Amino acid sequence: QVQLVESGGGSVQAGGSLRLSCTASGRTFSSYVMGWFRQAPGKEREFVATIRWSGGSANYADSVQGRFTISRDNAKNTVYLQMNSLIPEDTAVYCCAAGGRSFGGDYYWNYWGQGTQVTVSS
Repeated sequence: QVQLVESGGGSVQAGGSLRLSCTASGRTFSSYVMGWFRQAPGKEREFVATIRWSGGSANYADSVQGRFTISRDNAKNTVYLQMNSLIPEDTAVYCCAAGGRSFGGDYYWNYWGQGTQVTVSS
């Protein structure tokens, strides 16, 4: 069982930066693929970024590529999302997730955090 707790959300003006953290309980954190997702009011949840257990092979949504950076510290059981050059369209509840990847290449997500609100004003 893995429990995920996000922190670091808040309100920022456009062009600003925030760093989100997601800390996991459990001793098998390093074996999971970790991901960040977001959901804006009235919209579907969307993928933001993933990172494999080794810390390499990060993937990003086109909408955040070049502005957001995902990283992880397995010794601290924590995954981060550094968000720079924020725009109002980034306003959403951001959640982290822990899961894996099938042999076919599809991601699956076993555990979800409660989320943290990010609000970007123009």
